[in-house]
Amino acid sequence: MALPSMGKVTLNLCSAEHPYRHLIDSLSDAGNLKFFNPHKLNDPRYVKLPVSIRVLLEAVIRKCDGFYVTEDDVQNILDWEKQQASTEVPFLPARVLLQDFTGIPAMVDLAAMRDAVAKHGVDPALVNPKCPTDLIVDHCLQKDYSKCAIQNAPNPGGGEGAPRPPPSKPLARGGSHCGGQRGSCGKTACNEPLSSTGGPPRASLQQIENTPLLCPFHLKPVSEGDASLKNQEMELSRNKERLQFFKWCSKAFKNVNVVPPDVGAVHQVNLEYLSRVVHVSDGFIYPDSVVGTDSHTTMINGLGVLGWGVGGIESEAVMLGQPVSLSLPQVVGCKLVGSINPLSSSIDVVLGITKHLRQAAIAGRFVEFFGPGVSQLSAPDRTTIANMCPEYNATVSFFPVDHVTVKHFKKTHFSQERLELLESYLKAVKLFRSYEDPAEDPQYSEVIEINLSAMLPHVSGPKRPQDRVAVCSMKEGFQSCLDEKLGPRGFNISKDKQDVRVPFLHAGQEYQLAHGSVVIAAVISCTNNCNPSVMLTAGLLAKKAVEAGLLVKPYIRTSLAPGSGMVTHYLSASGVLPYFSQLGFEVIGYGCATCVGNTAPLPESVVNAIKQGQLVACGVLSGNRHFEGRLCDCIRANYLASPPFVVAYAIAGTVGIDFEKEPVGLTPDGKEVFLRDIWPSREEVQQTEEDTIISSVFKELKARMEKGNTFWSNIECPDSVVFPWDAKSTYIRSPSFFSKLSKEVPPPQSIDNAHALLFLGDKVTTDHISPAGSIARVSAAAKYLLSKRLTPREFNSYGSRRGNDAVMTRGTFASIKLQNRLVGKAGPKTLHVPSGQTLDVFEAAERYQKDGVPLIILAGKDYGSGSSRDWVAKGPYLLGVRAVIAESFERLHKKQLVGAGILPLQFAPEENADTLELAGTERFSVVLPQRLAPRQQLAVKTSDGKSFAVTAQLDNELDVIFLQHGGLLRYVARTML
Repeated sequence: MALPSMGKVTLNLCSAEHPYRHLIDSLSDAGNLKFFNPHKLNDPRYVKLPVSIRVLLEAVIRKCDGFYVTEDDVQNILDWEKQQASTEVPFLPARVLLQDFTGIPAMVDLAAMRDAVAKHGVDPALVNPKCPTDLIVDHCLQKDYSKCAIQNAPNPGGGEGAPRPPPSKPLARGGSHCGGQRGSCGKTACNEPLSSTGGPPRASLQQIENTPLLCPFHLKPVSEGDASLKNQEMELSRNKERLQFFKWCSKAFKNVNVVPPDVGAVHQVNLEYLSRVVHVSDGFIYPDSVVGTDSHTTMINGLGVLGWGVGGIESEAVMLGQPVSLSLPQVVGCKLVGSINPLSSSIDVVLGITKHLRQAAIAGRFVEFFGPGVSQLSAPDRTTIANMCPEYNATVSFFPVDHVTVKHFKKTHFSQERLELLESYLKAVKLFRSYEDPAEDPQYSEVIEINLSAMLPHVSGPKRPQDRVAVCSMKEGFQSCLDEKLGPRGFNISKDKQDVRVPFLHAGQEYQLAHGSVVIAAVISCTNNCNPSVMLTAGLLAKKAVEAGLLVKPYIRTSLAPGSGMVTHYLSASGVLPYFSQLGFEVIGYGCATCVGNTAPLPESVVNAIKQGQLVACGVLSGNRHFEGRLCDCIRANYLASPPFVVAYAIAGTVGIDFEKEPVGLTPDGKEVFLRDIWPSREEVQQTEEDTIISSVFKELKARMEKGNTFWSNIECPDSVVFPWDAKSTYIRSPSFFSKLSKEVPPPQSIDNAHALLFLGDKVTTDHISPAGSIARVSAAAKYLLSKRLTPREFNSYGSRRGNDAVMTRGTFASIKLQNRLVGKAGPKTLHVPSGQTLDVFEAAERYQKDGVPLIILAGKDYGSGSSRDWVAKGPYLLGVRAVIAESFERLHKKQLVGAGILPLQFAPEENADTLELAGTERFSVVLPQRLAPRQQLAVKTSDGKSFAVTAQLDNELDVIFLQHGGLLRYVARTML
């Protein structure tokens, strides 16, 4: 088979040979930047395509080279309405996104490829990613030290501002100074009151940018230097070899951008810094698109950037200039109509849309949003919905760029000139949407309509999280709980005792408790309540309540437990934290508190009143656990609510209230105040979020990206074109993929007399094939590490050692859950058939390889399902596996096997190992023709005389080429020889 040279397939965009050069247009108002304009095809099908499919089409037109991408591919995408779900098309994204766990094996492979080509006299500096690649080092840092070591101290509650006892014991080994005290925030060192009577106006952007990190108890600046430096020192010690290798990659490879540690998590950096929406390169402008080695890469679709997660081998293929092959997707149009309920939070909307899509059976499809309701969603709302893709099994959830997206980018790293260029280009190629104009609506495979008006705010309770109650029905809902028999929802309170009122004294003043009285109210920003918009809604609600003269009764045990210091930071920066404090919601620290029952005892008078009246008192919290008696043994009803409703119910003092008809409280002069009077509008919340959070976070991230850090700068790395492998390293090692690499393509080699390394059943997942967790002390990988004089404490994990093929090969099929029918019990063992011995899978494979015996794997349905990992295919290849014969394959894993050089073979319909009466101990032979074709039927013969048909799961000619070369890496290396 002819091998194309790299030069042949790298077509100059302006070349006379480019089949679509007549579509080249220019933006006269942008320095005559050129672009391929699919609209100039004058094909009426183009404007009917979903916008996400238009992005695919533009990339195929621009990258059409006659080999990887052909004119037939262009026509197939244009004919999407008829070809969807039945035709394979290539996609060459604009960039690749790697995080360090999945990125390190890709970069190790490239470094090894440099060695391989250098041995054949080729300049190793020519080996570089062809596609721009961003590698974010975000999986290294562990928090061994914290800035302010505190426990969850009890909160006095209400608005009394009573002194808080100091924490009993610091949580962390290290700490920082706060008011002169180390390791804790004792009141003796910081005795200023938490709140003021008025509260500051909204902070200016300049103030926000300069807002220091605060002690969560006293809002005093704390020094972060000690803890940060100690964590960095630990990180360098623990991951020195990996970080040095990443540093070398950043210098040695072109087209590689390494984002160092301590900058941000991969998705944050992707959203807030790397996203371009449009690329400008070599005088051409084109849409941004990305594939990443993480399933939540889909977040980027919320900003109008097409992208999704792929496996490690697929990402390497794209890096090396190969396309991603995908079935031309069906696109479900999700039409959003109606107006969002004023009391509904972003979380209500996101979870409501997610629920609808989960029920719609849209697995493997694209989802594209349209309709007038989309404009009501902020950019963070959209990225959160797109982030939920794995929850409803869609490939992407795409929001085309509109005026809301552009407004969002004004608060980020985009200049006005860049924004004008972006908008001008997207409008020219029909990639910019006006959601209010139905004339722009494309055709979709199917349309799902979701009415945003139906996204009502809910709470969950009174005893179980699955028992949801609409806020508008809460009063009736609680009443029904009193009436119902004792059970999951009912309290069985007789009618004559439902109106009881119990007076009591607290701090010298008389109050009354009744059924439904709120005695605990906790705002917690963990799990699904970490969304800044809901915390800001709660803060702005508190601000408006204080300004209206409303109070929380002082006997109610109130608290504010931010999920992280960042929450405290933005609540302080937006100016709402003092208002929280005035209502009694003071920051008590970081960590699990009310959710796990870590609540200070209620005032004795409150407890006595509850017992006296046998009352069903209530707790309201924005956490994730609320079972009966969990918060306090005398509180029988607990409701999970979003943070603003925790504040609202605390002000009301009862859950037995209809917010629509009844006032939430009275002003000092007796005027009724309804919840609608103090509830912040979505526009107000979004504006505050954009001005105070997004703007400051983006500016901080940009500064950290551009400034760098001393820690990263001080890491020493080799200054060489090829990497000087350290034979003593247990983290970084040159893999053997290129051993005995020849310039010539070897002829197809049939599989003769292979043994089955494993005989597996259905649903073998990637966790079974290549575990990512801890390294068991009795495993083959552990034996190897012990031979390197490491102690079990130093083993670390398989994930951290992905750059060492010796560990990862030994870790292949090392899962303790592996069910191998050759052995008969769970565990990483197999039968070495010639000797009859039961061995570790690696040890058996090693014996077979020494004897020159090829290996296969027998499996059932859905082989390779689960999260994608590159070593699920690389590991079996290095064990000597030549083919996998299964009833069916997970599509992504099938591609990984081909990319690694393993032939996926599928049993004929209605046949499997059991119907064919295979024992797994036979020897298997597969004859491969000189000219293998996609989907070709082959015959398998066994040593006991059986013969059965299988189909080669090769989808196209490119798969055939990869397999013939022994995998993607060998193919690319040969193109350079």
